[in-house]
Amino acid sequence: METDLNDYTVIKEGEAEVLMHKKNQVFFNKAQVNNRDISIAVLRAFISKRKQEHEAILSKRARSSGKVPEKDVSETSKEETHTENGEDNGKTNGEHKVTSQDGPKEAAKIAYESARRELKPPRVLEALSASGLRALRYAREVEGIGQVVALDNDPASVEACQRNIKFNGLMSTSKVESHLTDARVHMLSHPKEFDVVDLDPYGAPSIFLDSAVQSVADGGLLMCTATDMAVLCGANGEVCYSKYGSYPLKGKYCHEMALRILLASIESHANRYKRYIVPVLSVQMDFYVRVFVRVYTSASAMKNTPLKLSYVYQCIGCDSFHLQSVGRSLPKHNSVRYLPGVGPVVPQDCTHCGKKYNMGGPIWSAPLHDQEWVTSILSGVKSMKGRYPAYDRICAVLTTISEELPDVPLFLSLHSLSATLKCTSPSAALFRSAVINANYRVSGSHVNPLGIKTDAPMEIIWDIMRCWVKNHPIKPQSPDHPGSVILSKEPSHQADFSRHVGSLSKAQTKKVARFLPNPEKHWGPKIRAGRTITSKHVSLLGHEAVNGHLNGNHKEEGAEEEDEEEDPEEDIIEDEPDLKRQKTAAEDIASTS
Repeated sequence: METDLNDYTVIKEGEAEVLMHKKNQVFFNKAQVNNRDISIAVLRAFISKRKQEHEAILSKRARSSGKVPEKDVSETSKEETHTENGEDNGKTNGEHKVTSQDGPKEAAKIAYESARRELKPPRVLEALSASGLRALRYAREVEGIGQVVALDNDPASVEACQRNIKFNGLMSTSKVESHLTDARVHMLSHPKEFDVVDLDPYGAPSIFLDSAVQSVADGGLLMCTATDMAVLCGANGEVCYSKYGSYPLKGKYCHEMALRILLASIESHANRYKRYIVPVLSVQMDFYVRVFVRVYTSASAMKNTPLKLSYVYQCIGCDSFHLQSVGRSLPKHNSVRYLPGVGPVVPQDCTHCGKKYNMGGPIWSAPLHDQEWVTSILSGVKSMKGRYPAYDRICAVLTTISEELPDVPLFLSLHSLSATLKCTSPSAALFRSAVINANYRVSGSHVNPLGIKTDAPMEIIWDIMRCWVKNHPIKPQSPDHPGSVILSKEPSHQADFSRHVGSLSKAQTKKVARFLPNPEKHWGPKIRAGRTITSKHVSLLGHEAVNGHLNGNHKEEGAEEEDEEEDPEEDIIEDEPDLKRQKTAAEDIASTS
């Protein structure tokens, strides 16, 4: 079937080009270039890490038999297999077991080289492909990648994907394949067959998680996006609980909590199949959260999951929050005994302001990132600057992540602390200096430019703010106000606000941009494919886009009416409501502009 290029717009991103129909038939969002770029960067790091782990396994096995060539030992001795709780996690779907016998050295060398060749290129599954742009970019831009399987259950999307595969030439047709099927069924029917599974749905990924964790190979990479941020950030807590199994809280840290709720949900699904996850990178940017986790199988390591989950107690009067671990472990002789967590960690009323607590969770309270991976990904991005269309944005995000405290869940907002006390806010540098001078650690957060991560207890935080208010007096407030209750207590710790050299991060010292503005207007979520664009979508698309779409529809309908030959009365009945809606939308826009 021939394609009339006049009906399409060619969109180029990276090294891939796709044909997008002028009508809203297949979903595409330009803002997701950040998502696709950072996914490519992680995928490149994963392929490199996968090779290193494979070499390390072979080297370790060969060394144990004393028959590995010295050159190979020197090259691979520095690389250790990633282990979690004593289990080798570098197994992949292409690994070949080396068998050694009491034969000559040559036999061991042949076995070693044979196994070395058995590492196959990673297979990638894009479960919800739409136009296929992501799959095409993976195939064309990621060196060493294997087959990329693109799935969708929408015939128009699959047709568009197949069209775009042909449009991108021989390399794409040999590496990318598109199928019309339900992604959940496909993943369930191919257990542990894909080294990389990419989930980027429109909305919540919850219905895909159970099948996704089963289709990832041991040591494979699961990449997952969630765009239902209103649900994850506490607008509808009951909906979040039904989808993800956690209750969100409306705190300043709600976007980081969204990341941790998603990770806890993925871990819960993996545990049902004696599997567990290890996050390598977790990002909140634009209007979504995106996590990259490796999936392993181990019944013993899975028992540590309750130690990685916590409930959150958030005071309704002030910014104090506390974490309560779901479980704990006790060493017993040569084994470990797992017990429920000891609680509650807070009294009935807040010790700082006297108000009650809201309880949320459970959330993932273990580290969000692997700092070694973050460093590797960031250096890889910087070395290939010209190959990332969104280089500035992803470099800024990765730089901020690399400076985060990895073992501190959630964060405080300096402005929110000041609002509670009704005082002027200290500068971030002064507040951080006070925390560091009190012998605690502090860092920023990639989620919020005003966020402050610290391991200092809330008692120290409020003491610092009390000392600040003493030097910067405020107007008297109602004695029942949470701020008045907090300030009525004398500080047990005298804050030192003298400027500390560590109050600014390395990026701040070098004046590296960390939080960039959106590159253009209406940089955010778009409407679903196939939906009629009306005046209510102005906030998403802008006046010009909506006006252009409505005017284009009027012209097309006028041309169709001239060519119509059959059943005109029925067409008039069907088309009249649409025309009225479009005219009303155009009039609404004209009146507002």
